[in-house]
Amino acid sequence: MTPEQLAQARDRTLADVVGDGLRVLFCGINPGLMSAWTGHHFARPGNRFWPALHASGFTPRRLAPAEQQQAPAFGFGLTNVAGRATARADELSAEELVAGGRLLTAKVLRYRPGWLAVLGVTAYRTAFGERRAQVGPQERTIGGTRIWVLPSPSGLNAHWTPAALAAEFARLRTAAWAEPVAPAERAPGPATSTAGRAARLP
Repeated sequence: MTPEQLAQARDRTLADVVGDGLRVLFCGINPGLMSAWTGHHFARPGNRFWPALHASGFTPRRLAPAEQQQAPAFGFGLTNVAGRATARADELSAEELVAGGRLLTAKVLRYRPGWLAVLGVTAYRTAFGERRAQVGPQERTIGGTRIWVLPSPSGLNAHWTPAALAAEFARLRTAAWAEPVAPAERAPGPATSTAGRAARLP
């Protein structure tokens, strides 16, 4: 797509991929321009979200962004803290992130996922007023939903290598499938991959 087309996507919003009975609701900071243009979460080629999902065992193969509607079948959903698309996450104001945190809280109370996984520690700190939060599980909960802060999968976040990112995703996966859910809300576990044991349940 052309730069002009991407520019037209600025300030657009992106539909959530959500449902009841999710083990994990992954929450990006906000849509990038390519995601807003295509309608697919984490659509930029350099974004490492989909590779990390596969490498950590959430999916049996690497899904393409266009296959995002398969996410609930694997027990997870997709949303964002802030709704409007920008070229970079740092274009968002603190006020937008705080407002997004309130909307996200209402969304979590509506769908009641087992875990909310926020992809970006700085955005989480601002949206929820947790200035000292670090990557990993948080003490804070939203109703019965626990919170895990993951590193941003953006290619710009060079501090986290693909292997380290996948390892943190795998820590969350282990926690998310460690406890049973009510039969009426049960979501499928991570599928077994023919590539090896890494995709199997712990």
